[in-house]
Amino acid sequence: MQKEIYVEFESWLDSLLENNKMPAETAAFNFNLYEESTEDHVYSIQLIAADTFDSDDSDWACEEVWSSEENIFLVDTSDEQDTGWKYALQLITEMCSEYLENGKYKNVLRSTQAVGIGFVDGDIDIIYKA
Repeated sequence: MQKEIYVEFESWLDSLLENNKMPAETAAFNFNLYEESTEDHVYSIQLIAADTFDSDDSDWACEEVWSSEENIFLVDTSDEQDTGWKYALQLITEMCSEYLENGKYKNVLRSTQAVGIGFVDGDIDIIYKA
């Protein structure tokens, strides 16, 4: 993982978690991933809070009670050797996992039942479970 992109990601996530009171009914968080441009190899990350969590049903992430909405973080993988969506998912998962271990507001995320990550039209990987 590139240190420079992680520092920018960490700053983005700090600003979301510091300046927003999460709804009391938040059960889990999910990092929604979007492929912005397959040609340009740009991916975006949106954070949502959901009021339900069910490890057997990934639709829990559709029950959002809070969202970063248009405040998204862009990841450009065009300078990497591997620029496919699997690489992007791995890179972003590493950044999210690092934040869950060492981030300033990791306790906000870890105070819920789970934290997931995945492309909005795909599967969700649980990267933290209480």
